[in-house]
Amino acid sequence: MADLSMSTALKRISVQDYLQRERQATFKSEFFQGEIFARAGGSASHSLIAANFVRESRNALKDKPCTVFSSDLRVRVEPTGLYTYPDATIVCGELKFDDDQRDTVVNPTVIVEVLSDATEKYDRGRKANHYRQISTLKELVLIAQDQPHVERFTRQANGDWLFHEEEELTAGFELPSLGISVLLAELYRNVPFEAGAEQARQSAV
Repeated sequence: MADLSMSTALKRISVQDYLQRERQATFKSEFFQGEIFARAGGSASHSLIAANFVRESRNALKDKPCTVFSSDLRVRVEPTGLYTYPDATIVCGELKFDDDQRDTVVNPTVIVEVLSDATEKYDRGRKANHYRQISTLKELVLIAQDQPHVERFTRQANGDWLFHEEEELTAGFELPSLGISVLLAELYRNVPFEAGAEQARQSAV
C-alpha cells in the first residue's frame, strides 16, 4: 500500500458517509471503525513494482477465469469492516460486491502489498490480520521495494498459513492457488536498488 499515516484520522463517520465521500473524492482513503485515513502517494519504485506485478500476473492468467486489479480497486474485509486499497488484487470466478455501486469487492483470492518504511509494520501486522480473516483469500503476498524479496502466505486446507520467501532475481515465485509463477527479474524490472543490491541484480540478469 502507499504510505499511510494513522495520525491523519478524521472524525468518526458512518460507512455510508465514508463511501459517499470516497466516491466523490480525488484521492483515496481507507476506513475502519468510523475513522478514515488518507493515503499519501508512494515512491516511484513502489508504483513500478506494483505495475510490474499487475502486468506479469495478467499475462500469466490470460487463459484462466481470474481478474487482476490495480490499487484503484477498493476491498472490504467483511469480518472486520476494514475498507482498503491493496496494491494489487486478484479475484477468481465471479466478482462479489459490497453494494449496488459495484466498486468494492469482498471476495479477493490473492492480495498483494508492496512494503515501504512507513507502512511495513502495519502491513505485516494489523493489516495482514485483517486480510487473513477474508474467507475467500488464498494467498497474501508482501513485496519489498528496496531489495529483491517476496514473501508469500498461503492458506492451507486446515486454515493454517504456510510461509514461503524468495530473494533470487533469477528465480520465480509461485502462486499455487492460481497455478502461475512470476519471475523476480520481471517483478523488479527497471527498479533501482542501492549499490549492493544493484550489483547483485546486474549479476543475476
